[in-house]
Amino acid sequence: MAPGVARGPTPYWRLRLGGAALLLLLIPVAAAQEPPGAACSQNTNKTCEECLKNISCLWCNANKACLDYPVTSVLPPASLCKLSSARWGVCWVNFEALIITMSVVGGTLLLGIVICCCCCCRRKRSRKPDRSEEKAMREREERRIRQEERRAEMKTRHDEIRKKYGLFKEENPYARFENN
Repeated sequence: MAPGVARGPTPYWRLRLGGAALLLLLIPVAAAQEPPGAACSQNTNKTCEECLKNISCLWCNANKACLDYPVTSVLPPASLCKLSSARWGVCWVNFEALIITMSVVGGTLLLGIVICCCCCCRRKRSRKPDRSEEKAMREREERRIRQEERRAEMKTRHDEIRKKYGLFKEENPYARFENN
């Protein structure tokens, strides 16, 4: 494919294939989780993986405690567990890293969307005229050329009539007065 040529939209079957692959990756994670009714405190002093099988639990790495996730706030308060020690969902990502990563990914996505919108708007403004505009411009030019031809024909015909009757206009009618 030539450089600078747009490839077009992603085929619909590719989107479905990607969605199916993502679903297959998430099924084992969802199947391994315990129902939310189980108490989180019974997993204290066990492993992080055992605690996080229940989606409503939060693992505090500092004191090896399994706590109920405080659903009233987005982030767990520092009195419950420091963000650098808190784990939720997976054991290998702490809340600080999760917040930073999500902020970077979200900012990148927003920036990408803004850039795409700006590029699309610029391309629309600087786009060549469409077929109807080209046709109208071509017709205007043809009318102008025909009008000039008719004007030249009329001038020639009028000049012949003036010449025939001796009324021919001189190029500079005041030239005869300048010699005297």
